[in-house]
Amino acid sequence: MEINLKSAVIRKIEEISGENILKCYQCGKCSAGCPAVGAMDILPNQAIRLIQVGEVDEVVNSKTVWVCASCFTCSARCPKGVDVAKVLEAVRLIFLRKNVDYQIPKEVPDKNKLPQIALISSFRKLTA
Repeated sequence: MEINLKSAVIRKIEEISGENILKCYQCGKCSAGCPAVGAMDILPNQAIRLIQVGEVDEVVNSKTVWVCASCFTCSARCPKGVDVAKVLEAVRLIFLRKNVDYQIPKEVPDKNKLPQIALISSFRKLTA
């Protein structure tokens, strides 16, 4: 009898990212080298662990997937070759494919005070 440890969401993340999430053994090297870790509420290795155990909603609702700069430092440091940046991007894509606008340009306060690149990045990540 074969036991399936992967939920449909985990299989979808693996399909989009092309990564085997279960290869990660939580060494923490991805988190140790991440330049954006100071702004994250869940470390990259913790995000992978939460995905492994099926807590994808907790990862989506955290700052981590949205703060990730996709610089691939985490992926370069992984001894098992897990591309953490691709996994986090897959989580973002699944969330955005729900086709709901979470950021409405007209409702952004003080948009003239923000750098244009920050606005564009936010709109790309948070609008369908």
